[in-house]
Amino acid sequence: MVSSSARRLATGLITAVSAAYSLLALTYFLYGPGYGATAAVATLAVISTHYLNMRAGLRGERPPAYPLTMVLQAFVTYLPDLLPGGMSGVTAPMLAGTLLVFLPLRWGGALVGLMMLYEGTVLWWVGVPTIVTLFYVTTVPATGAMTYALVRFTRMAADLEEARAELADAAVLRERLRISRDLHDGLGRSLTAIALKGDLASRLMERDPAAARTEVGELVQVAREAAQDVRHVARGYRALSLADEVNRAVALLESSGVGVQAHLADVTLPGRSEEALAWAVREAVTNVLRHSRATTCTITTSVNGGVLRLEVANDGVLTEPGPGGGGLTGLAERAAQAGGSCTAARTGAGGFLLAMEVAA
Repeated sequence: MVSSSARRLATGLITAVSAAYSLLALTYFLYGPGYGATAAVATLAVISTHYLNMRAGLRGERPPAYPLTMVLQAFVTYLPDLLPGGMSGVTAPMLAGTLLVFLPLRWGGALVGLMMLYEGTVLWWVGVPTIVTLFYVTTVPATGAMTYALVRFTRMAADLEEARAELADAAVLRERLRISRDLHDGLGRSLTAIALKGDLASRLMERDPAAARTEVGELVQVAREAAQDVRHVARGYRALSLADEVNRAVALLESSGVGVQAHLADVTLPGRSEEALAWAVREAVTNVLRHSRATTCTITTSVNGGVLRLEVANDGVLTEPGPGGGGLTGLAERAAQAGGSCTAARTGAGGFLLAMEVAA
């Protein structure tokens, strides 16, 4: 994983820098065994606390017993300064990194500035050459900034990987919802038409075999269209024509004994708007056949101010509502994607109106 690789790289670099400053701390042995032993113990304590702090920082967490570990690292960093004639702690740059990582930048930066001032003053006071003093003072913010950048980049890599995983999950969920919605909207009409034509063909079989054969032929055609719809859903291809869908709706309703009037405005629509309206016609006709005893149905479109409005109205709504479904919810989602809205409600005298508005 990217975040694991980034964490390993950052850990290796921070460890290398920490080891370099720790080796420098052992130069206290030049001032005597007592200084050297104290510096060695302090260095071990610095390494331990710095390791705990950085390990937590790379994981985006606070170290155990925070802020005690940070205070302890600061104490052991400057412990050698308490010795008579002691020099400033050479592991101060490591502390600068800890401060920048765990404190707000304005406070961490201010403390690092104070550390630079302190280090420069002490080194100048004990007579360290100016060039060496400037070099060491510069390493405090430089090392601190490097440590801060490594930790931040590692956290950013982890956050990006997590966001990428979430986006992938969201894409899978959207695709599942698309397939579910398209199967519901697409196959609902086809299966309803197959059932109706099958019932009609069975009733006509004895008294009008020719008409029955016609209905069976149309049933086969509808079944083929349903199979084609399934393939389109699987491939993600859902382009529909409003005019073609209205023509199919008129033929299906008329074959079911419903009088239909269709009036479509002569206008060229954006692909997403036309697709949403075509799905609306399909869902509306399916509901007319399933949940009503309609005798008449009208399908009209009109344009007003850059907005196209589709209305599908029918009579014969059943007193008891049919089983609920997600068709209208799916239409509302499609309308929203086309910059519009969708409503459905009963009208007077047992009527029902489905309306959708989209950008023209």
